[in-house]
Amino acid sequence: MEFLFADWLGTPVWFWLAFIGLVVALTAFDLGILNKENKEMGVGESLKLSAFYIGIALAFGGWIWAAKGGEAGLQYYTGFFIEKALSIDNIFVISLIFATFAIPARFQYRALLWGIVAVIVLRGIMIAGGAALVAEYGWLLYIFAAFLIFTGIKMLFVGDKPMDVAGNPVVRWLSRHIPLTDELHGEKFFVRVPDTKTGKLVLAATPLFLALVVINLADLVFAVDSVPAIFAITSDTFIIYTSNIMAILGLRALYFALSAMVHRFQYLKYALALVLVFIGSKIFVADFLLGGAKFPPLISLGVTVALIGGGIVWSLAKTGSAPKAVE
Repeated sequence: MEFLFADWLGTPVWFWLAFIGLVVALTAFDLGILNKENKEMGVGESLKLSAFYIGIALAFGGWIWAAKGGEAGLQYYTGFFIEKALSIDNIFVISLIFATFAIPARFQYRALLWGIVAVIVLRGIMIAGGAALVAEYGWLLYIFAAFLIFTGIKMLFVGDKPMDVAGNPVVRWLSRHIPLTDELHGEKFFVRVPDTKTGKLVLAATPLFLALVVINLADLVFAVDSVPAIFAITSDTFIIYTSNIMAILGLRALYFALSAMVHRFQYLKYALALVLVFIGSKIFVADFLLGGAKFPPLISLGVTVALIGGGIVWSLAKTGSAPKAVE
């Protein structure tokens, strides 16, 4: 029993085990019960499932608040809202990937689910590495903060460059080095097909596998923004990891509600840009203007929620009143 109460990365082991158990239970429920059959998820079902995941995430934050204190709870909620907003902004990219590989909606959910499983592992590696570096070299926080400010300013003034999915170097490399099928084979990532030269059966990847690979590569790019952002909020590895994962877990459900109307959130990126500038700036404010005192967590959460909420409302208002294109 002593093992359960031992400290690991600043948090008792049983905290970590409880969180991992929750993630495993939600993933098993999602894959084993909600997604038994390959079918297209409707907007209504997507919104209900998204509300369920957000409710779980908020309740988990309440548990952190009760167990680790109000400051930790506020840091968790701030990180969660930032990650959730960034995931909304990235839905367009995921939609583009599925469109490029011609993946029908009924197969997209399972691909997203396994993509999330990979993200849980990859984010864990990135966060663990980042935490070790920050613990050893505290000045890296200033690098993270400066990077966030630079990224936010770039988002404000530089237009987005469309993602070239087909020209992705990894996709080209896979196309040259492993057998690939031209068509989908249901929900399968790999199938056995006759080799064009020998006629023998060989294991070949399907377009669904390529889509899964590119989605995970895209998440690594997204993490370059999101991971430094949460490190600028807190150095608690447990808060950093859990807020990341709880925001990502509901992404696959939210995707189907928002992918068809992602154009309605075209102004959200400006709100996210301001959030990144604010989060990065408060590191310098705390150290150089507040004499090393912590920036008030309640103000961080309030500003973050206000900017993201304002960006969503402004986007919906502006795009809702915009004239529709004539077909």
